Amino acid sequence: MTSRETDRQGALAEAATLPVSYGRKGALEVRLARSPREIDAAQAVRYRVFYEEMSATPDDATRASKRDADRFDEICDHLLVVDHSLVPEGEGVEGDLPPEAVVGCYRLLRQEVAEKNGGFYTASEYDIAPLLARHADLNFLELGRSCVLKPYRNKPTVELLWHGIMHYVTAHDLDVMFGCASFEGTDPAALAAPLSYLHHHHAAPDDWKVRALPDLYVEMNRMAEADLDPREALRALPPMIKGYLRAGCYIGEGAVIDHQFGTTDVLILFPVAQISDRYLTKFGAKFGTPDGKA
Repeated sequence: MTSRETDRQGALAEAATLPVSYGRKGALEVRLARSPREIDAAQAVRYRVFYEEMSATPDDATRASKRDADRFDEICDHLLVVDHSLVPEGEGVEGDLPPEAVVGCYRLLRQEVAEKNGGFYTASEYDIAPLLARHADLNFLELGRSCVLKPYRNKPTVELLWHGIMHYVTAHDLDVMFGCASFEGTDPAALAAPLSYLHHHHAAPDDWKVRALPDLYVEMNRMAEADLDPREALRALPPMIKGYLRAGCYIGEGAVIDHQFGTTDVLILFPVAQISDRYLTKFGAKFGTPDGKA
């Protein structure tokens, strides 16, 4: 058995022993995938959002399987949002959920797992090695492949995802969250206002600075701060990035064009100790955070 297979089996075994629910609001529940079939359901959601709704370009294998999948899926934990109104009575209690009940997902990769399996996905776009070296005493978590089916793109679903992430961070004693967040489109000139706004108002301080890889680097400082209309720039930000900013994230230096997914990516960084108290209190008070940490 390979190291990756061992990690994947171990992660699924761990997920099966964790609490059934990280949180629930009405019919919606957030929890980790507990089986390969549930991971497959998350990959199907990702395909629907990234390839059918957005502008990602599938290769032949992806088009045939109708799944968004890569090697990282085998070693990551998969946070799911489940709509129990789509679960037939008696199903999904002990066994797998029916695939159609999974309506949103996040992919989570802990540093200890990444280091045993070739590193983080983000390293393909950003030079994160100096960051990890500067903070060798901290535990990092990579967030990725976040998506929610269109009918569920609302405040309750996003809040559940955030609550699930904070449970996970607490359970694993993690210190820093990071990952790529995306704008639709591959023309940075069309994104001049929001990219410049992020550069001027949310750039990471020196101790947390991360730069896009040299051959992928796209300048974000495309407009002088004096020429920006902050309200207009904020309106142009994707909802996910707005949420990250409200929580208090930093933004890395330089954007990256992802031609396969048809997006312009920016790096987000969250030192957990610096996340907005309002966010921590909100999610802790609403559902109860493990170990009493708010």
